[in-house]
Amino acid sequence: MTFAELITFCNPLSVHGKAPEEMGRLTQDSRSVAPGDIFIAVKGHSADGHSFIETAVEKGASVIISQKKNVPSQETALLVVDDTRSLIGPLAQKMAGQPAKQLTVVGVTGTNGKTTIATLIWQVLSKLQQPASLLGTVEKRFNETPGDSALTTADPIEIAKDMSRMVEMGSKFLVMEVSSHALDQKRTEGIPFYVSIFTNLSHDHLDYHETMDQYAQAKKKLFDSMESSGWAISNFDDPLGKWIVSDTPARTLGISLDSHATVYARIVQADESGIRVDIEDLQLKSPLIGTFNAYNAVQALVACTALGFDGIHVANALESCSGAPGRMERVNARENLETEPVVIVDYAHTPNALENVSSTLRELKEESQKLTILFGCGGDRDKNKRPKMAKIAEQYADRIVVTSDNPRSEDPKLIINDIVAGFQSKTVFYSHPSRKKAIHHAVGEASPNDIVLIAGKGHESYQEINGSRTHFDDREVARDALRKRSSSPSSKTGGGK
Repeated sequence: MTFAELITFCNPLSVHGKAPEEMGRLTQDSRSVAPGDIFIAVKGHSADGHSFIETAVEKGASVIISQKKNVPSQETALLVVDDTRSLIGPLAQKMAGQPAKQLTVVGVTGTNGKTTIATLIWQVLSKLQQPASLLGTVEKRFNETPGDSALTTADPIEIAKDMSRMVEMGSKFLVMEVSSHALDQKRTEGIPFYVSIFTNLSHDHLDYHETMDQYAQAKKKLFDSMESSGWAISNFDDPLGKWIVSDTPARTLGISLDSHATVYARIVQADESGIRVDIEDLQLKSPLIGTFNAYNAVQALVACTALGFDGIHVANALESCSGAPGRMERVNARENLETEPVVIVDYAHTPNALENVSSTLRELKEESQKLTILFGCGGDRDKNKRPKMAKIAEQYADRIVVTSDNPRSEDPKLIINDIVAGFQSKTVFYSHPSRKKAIHHAVGEASPNDIVLIAGKGHESYQEINGSRTHFDDREVARDALRKRSSSPSSKTGGGK
């Protein structure tokens, strides 16, 4: 891209300074600026890029794109625009060669189920021999090549870079999770979503959005921005399912397990072996457990048919799709299934997600089994959900273990205090700020064949404490607890009541 082309694309309010002889890459991080780069100043939730313009100039930026006329050097070109946040996505796509337009993009948004649905769609496409990539909370996939994922939805420059790599590797499809933060911050501007999916909306992220209405409005932006040629798929059993797609120009498909919608599905079987769902003239089988996973599987199937694939082929592929790691994932050693409690790790970190998983396990357990629920709440996040999650655990668990999640800058003991304030005075629970000790306690106290749910972190392989991330994987700790339990004399009868 030439400087003249950059000016034409940005359509600035004014242009100042010296035109650069050549331009480098686009960046919004002043720390990464190299000589010749284009620095775009974007105001974020906690920091304003305009405060780092001087640093970018000192590092040799050839062009500054800003909402303010405050470049400290006349040797540097300055483009003053109305809104850098709206510009960065389309500009990143333009400079990367418009990779989003060379991919058929599927976006999944909602409070719970995003990762599972996105992963299922990607797995189905891969089984159907389609070159497909994935961008999500758990991982990135460049066709079959894995990559690390730090955010549910990355920044626009990273997204464009990833998409460019996908196109180079021959991908035709991209399935991506789309967070409310990303939609509110316009990180997906410039991406033409052909299929968009709404899962559900429940209490989460109110530390950022402040109200449920603002949270819902952010989700709705994905559907409002679609084109008429696309498909908007929504869970009509959610109270906001119809509203979320009410203004979309796209063709709408409403799914329901309760009443007739565009797509009506009926659960025929739901037990520890998986689910079986009748969807009009199709039968869908899945090894995933629980009613909430029936919604996930149905929406994945509908999305794939919207992409043009035969429903029977999609259903056949889904039968062997395992979904996302850390979502209702059983971590037991198979040789000890008869003498071990059933240990399940799940990412449930919201009241709705915890209730979905807990109620499912409660329904599936036999009368002789006890259900232990271990959970915590993240620090520096919405405090209102802490007592709500306590009440949910209290409703479904036979044993409750409260511990830390990612305490971040908060004192784990104070977070635990906020949680236990939601219990009734007579409720018995065990608490410990060490998640490792809490997991060992939960596993050690369970009798053979009991169920232990370790909720909150799922696939995460770290714990964040005071700004530092250290390795911590619930699945690894749970397996270690099971090994220690199997070597204990009390393992044949369980460690407690």
